[in-house]
Amino acid sequence: MSIRIELADRIKNLPPYLFARIDSMKTEAKNRGVDLIDMSIGDPDMPTPQHIVEAMKVAVEKPEHHKYPSYDGMPSYREAVSGWYTRRFNISLDPEQEVLSLIGSKEGIGHIPLAFVNPGDIVLCPSPGYPVYSIATLFAGGEPYFMPLIEENGFLPDFSSIPEEVFKRTKLMFLNYPNNPTSATADKEFFSDAIALAYKYNIIICHDAAYSEIYYDNRMPVSFMEIEGAKEVGIEFHSLSKTYNMTGWRIGFAVGNSGVIAGLGKIKTNLDSGVFQAIQEASIVALDTDDNLLSSIRATYQARRDVLFGGLTDMGLDVIRPDATFYLWTRVPQGFTSENFVVHLLDRTGVLGTPGNGFGEPGAGYIRFALTVPVERIEEAVERIKKVI
Repeated sequence: MSIRIELADRIKNLPPYLFARIDSMKTEAKNRGVDLIDMSIGDPDMPTPQHIVEAMKVAVEKPEHHKYPSYDGMPSYREAVSGWYTRRFNISLDPEQEVLSLIGSKEGIGHIPLAFVNPGDIVLCPSPGYPVYSIATLFAGGEPYFMPLIEENGFLPDFSSIPEEVFKRTKLMFLNYPNNPTSATADKEFFSDAIALAYKYNIIICHDAAYSEIYYDNRMPVSFMEIEGAKEVGIEFHSLSKTYNMTGWRIGFAVGNSGVIAGLGKIKTNLDSGVFQAIQEASIVALDTDDNLLSSIRATYQARRDVLFGGLTDMGLDVIRPDATFYLWTRVPQGFTSENFVVHLLDRTGVLGTPGNGFGEPGAGYIRFALTVPVERIEEAVERIKKVI
């Protein structure tokens, strides 16, 4: 006989995590023997570049890396992050006070509300958006206020529609450009507007820039940190996951305002013990990767984008052509909802996407396809989908 196991209210009240539901759908399809073409989750299918793997092999044998790492990250790793920002965005960062290592950007995003949000405080979250923004807010006792991202506004939040009483109670604002799931990008004027609001209402801006290096046609996205005043009001989260095909390595970083970095660091000091130093050492090599290799990775995604975009639009589907990210945000055909179109495609074609409403209510009527399968499989997916719509 065992004790009664009862979940905490913060767990009971959570919506089902979107990607856990997708995993269940994949498992069920595979158990039925379906030849699955999985374009549901943004996990790069290409391997980590070999020179990074070789660096890891060397680093993992060094005894000095077998001990507890520093909480903030190795000085050499933080210096490499600072150097990368200087080369990529012409931004100067103090490696000691303005850079923090993360166990992947998801970890930092999940923890930052714990540092700054009290019960009853509001956190502005984009919708549709990465589910962790609102879930982390709930864990901290805060109240998510969803900023709708709609096509008519270029999938940018309309700040003028947010009541002043909401702004007055807001502690954090999450932004994410290039955007998941819509693939939208933001310009300097938009970020300047957000910074002006942050100054006016004392709001910390948390910009998720995980997709800044997956872009097409040489349209390089801007960094929030490039904008005047950004370092005074917020931080930017980044990850090596998408850029270098390192999702399983679990390493990222946050940069920006030293006070915000210190607050997040205090949470991490109490909840984790840092990133394995061998991974940090290999990541230093990653951050110094020649852009020719990264251009090749981008060219692979661009070829896939062109095939899927062309195939879906030829069928008459309304597809957003992305300038960045490896996602296609697509309206579902008339007569379908996001969820039943995903099920329809999976059951009839073995092609799996992600329902847009899983990212938030404004995502209803859309489906997200990830360009994380080879171009030959995308061509096969297009041929299959043609037969059922």
